[in-house]
Amino acid sequence: MLAMTLFSFLSISTRPRVTSAFMQKASFRNTVQFGRPQEITAKNNRCLSTRNINSKIKSSATDAEETIYALSSGGGAAATAVAVVRITGPQSHLALQTLLSKTQQESYDHIKLPQSRYAALRMLHDPISSKQGREIAIGTKRDPLDSSLVLLFDGPKSFTGEDIIEIHSHGSRAVVQGVLSALERLSSPPYNMNIRPADRGEFTQRAYGSGKLGLVEVEALADLIVADTSYQRLQALRQLDGRLSDLYEGWREELIKGLAHAEAVIDFGDDDDLDDDDLGVEEDMDSGQMGVWGAIRPKMNNLQEKMKKHLADAQRGEILRDGVKVAIVGVPNAGKSSLLNLLADREAAIVSPIAGTTRDIVEVTLDLGGVRCVVSDTAGVREDGTTDDIIEVEGIKRAKKAAADAHVLVCMVDSTDEENEMIAINDILEDIDMDAKKRNVLLVRNKIDLLDAAVDLSSDDSSLSSVSIKEQYQISCETNSGVDAFIGALTHRVLDRVSLDKSDDADGNGPTDDEGAVITRARHRHHVESAADALHRFTIRSGEGYMALDMAAEELRLAASELGRITGAVDVEDVLDVLFSDFCIGK
Repeated sequence: MLAMTLFSFLSISTRPRVTSAFMQKASFRNTVQFGRPQEITAKNNRCLSTRNINSKIKSSATDAEETIYALSSGGGAAATAVAVVRITGPQSHLALQTLLSKTQQESYDHIKLPQSRYAALRMLHDPISSKQGREIAIGTKRDPLDSSLVLLFDGPKSFTGEDIIEIHSHGSRAVVQGVLSALERLSSPPYNMNIRPADRGEFTQRAYGSGKLGLVEVEALADLIVADTSYQRLQALRQLDGRLSDLYEGWREELIKGLAHAEAVIDFGDDDDLDDDDLGVEEDMDSGQMGVWGAIRPKMNNLQEKMKKHLADAQRGEILRDGVKVAIVGVPNAGKSSLLNLLADREAAIVSPIAGTTRDIVEVTLDLGGVRCVVSDTAGVREDGTTDDIIEVEGIKRAKKAAADAHVLVCMVDSTDEENEMIAINDILEDIDMDAKKRNVLLVRNKIDLLDAAVDLSSDDSSLSSVSIKEQYQISCETNSGVDAFIGALTHRVLDRVSLDKSDDADGNGPTDDEGAVITRARHRHHVESAADALHRFTIRSGEGYMALDMAAEELRLAASELGRITGAVDVEDVLDVLFSDFCIGK
């Protein structure tokens, strides 16, 4: 039951997909220029649907006895070259044998199957169903369904741990519907197989139930399926290989060892046969109390420090997964919408010479250097108290919130009126915490084509800003002058935001060049923080002698439980319900 809900997550996502590969000349550490960003656009794909499917969850015992099938790829509104239908369960072999038979027979278990893990080309035939109780004559010829490539994966060495059949058929809607209808008829007389269509994520649920995947790996698989960019793909793969689970399980084992020591003290502390060396007990001569934890306390303190270091990552794993937030802010008619359209390479926002055209947030999702970015065009801001238009006031409020939430802030001014426009920019910068979110700020002077040629554009004087802005760029959205240099700089800032600190990133090749064991979800962060807090309380309680022994041991239990909730070892039914409900049918 837990597994069914968890695997539904892999298929549904509100995040759009990449339409094509991002054109990038070289690694960001080794080049200055970058290609134009590639917009990430939503597609009408059944695996990305946001519909809520409330299917009845069956018991694990019932699921284990059922054979399930589903279309895993292809077969959408548009015809594809190949479609893959998957079957798993105790009767998967029999289902394939039935489809391989050219004629109606009394039984089909004698029909020869292809060798396991070897692809074989086979003609599938349409099974005949009984109608109105009428018997079907043995030997009746069947209509052909399709000439398909068939693959067998015998359990337990398969994705689900059960026997799996993959049918690689031609991808026309007629062929796909014919194969699925044929499998559906196998549950009717005269076949009466215990076979049904799979629920969302049910294949992955069975893999989870059989121990093929842990909870963290299931989450990684979900991220991999909906990955928009290359770095999202790499991060998901590094989590899928088990290194994050291994890290948390290793910590949990250390806690359990410490807890076992506590239980020994509680149960046998007064036993003459259990001496101080067995317990790691030391006499605290200064306080007169018995320090019952011995060498355990330093180990727990060391573990707490590891957790703190793990948490001190500026949330780069979550940001890489969810996307770097980039906000473009400035006064009305500074060219913010024009810049957004240049980045998106399409008319994403309305552009007009009328100041204040944009009243709300316009968002475009882009691939910048292999990192997913959500770029927001905001309403023009004015100096506080200079407008009483309630719609404009609300737009300014939302613009300031977008600036406060952004990881990269692009402040845009009209270079022909920079001094006046910087007043509004300063209002924004003074209202937000510049140190939060490891924020990067870029100043963009637009409309340089309107300046007199004698004006010096090389100056990076930021005296007009109350906050020092080191990076400043001169562009013209009208002529595209300076735009490529700005995009390259923006890409650098985005990559820096999701990369290791330079002191830690010796190779300097990108955001995923570390050991890969990074926090990727708020759920993980919450449980690691709770475990670290429990260890802090343990440090206090463990110094209070025998009277606080039970309370110190309880803190170790709590810390181990929190880590167990990350990996799925402890009480994760609510997490599974959410995760599996969003998976694809057929995954």
